[in-house]
Amino acid sequence: MESATLLVVDVGNTRIKWGRCDAWSVVESVALLPDDTTAWQHQLDIWHLQCPLKWVVTSVHPARRDRLADWLRTRGDSVQLLVAPTQLPLRTALAHPEKVGIDRLLDAVAVNSRRRAGGAAVIVDAGTAVTVDFLDRDGVFRGGAILPGLGLMAKSLHDYTALLPLVDVVGPVSMPAESTIDAMRAGIFAAVAGGMERLIVELSQDSTPQVFVSGGDAAILAKAMGRPVEVWPLMTLEGLRLTATSPLLT
Repeated sequence: MESATLLVVDVGNTRIKWGRCDAWSVVESVALLPDDTTAWQHQLDIWHLQCPLKWVVTSVHPARRDRLADWLRTRGDSVQLLVAPTQLPLRTALAHPEKVGIDRLLDAVAVNSRRRAGGAAVIVDAGTAVTVDFLDRDGVFRGGAILPGLGLMAKSLHDYTALLPLVDVVGPVSMPAESTIDAMRAGIFAAVAGGMERLIVELSQDSTPQVFVSGGDAAILAKAMGRPVEVWPLMTLEGLRLTATSPLLT
């Protein structure tokens, strides 16, 4: 009997990202609205996928994760939830790994498949929040830092001031900025890009790590980094695929 098609899902704060897998990689991905079952079914129709399917799902938003999982099960599909570090093929040096966002750990699973043998790595995921994490030379996850992303910082300036507008930030702005809007864009971009760079420098004290960057704002932020980086849009989904096919879940 032919095995069921594997799909991996990362339920984020603003979007649900689906990945369709073959035996070697995530071959296709899409970002969908979090509560739109019509869009979900439409995407399955586009991919010409029929029941039963095998899904491996993780999330930083448990309520949305559970709504998706319930919908999938009503279709007759198999759903595996990734909720604990013990389900992942990853070693950590943390006292409480269960308190770390599982998306960060999945990124580390993916990076362990690409980093140089015996080399450390820094992992940046630039989404609603930006995480900057460290894998040592043995592939052990050591933790890192979290800071607000571009959109979150822009929303905070708008929500907690009387007159500042809500702005979009799509890249660096020439300085000095000549308008309030450009000044906001310049400050937000510099704060996030500068924070990332500062953290990478701190994590590079005893090594020269490879830097991997993922997330919705990865492309624009990577251009501002003063070092070689690998932009990897499907990092979290690839970590899910590798975990789904590891002995811990199979």
